[in-house]
Amino acid sequence: MLDVTKNAAWYKGWEKESPKGAKISGKTLLDAIDAIEEPKRANDKPLRLPLQDVYKIGGIGTVPVGRIETGELKPGMVVTFAPSMVTTEVKSVEMHHQQL
Repeated sequence: MLDVTKNAAWYKGWEKESPKGAKISGKTLLDAIDAIEEPKRANDKPLRLPLQDVYKIGGIGTVPVGRIETGELKPGMVVTFAPSMVTTEVKSVEMHHQQL
């Protein structure tokens, strides 16, 4: 339901308590989506980057692909991949062909 309607007069909406203790309520799906709070990034923890795939691209080199779960990854950092214990320097960090 995107808009409040008379066709669902029985539906009184929803209510929840936010992690900060505030009461949040709404009547539509869009209200519920807007009420979702972004989770806090754990940038203060060590780097954890599960690899999804590794590509070998001619002229560029080896490109590991994954999602950073915790920590930070910046160009110039020296990282070690477990369990192979391969150590290398990060040349660039990109998402959808854009530098981060």
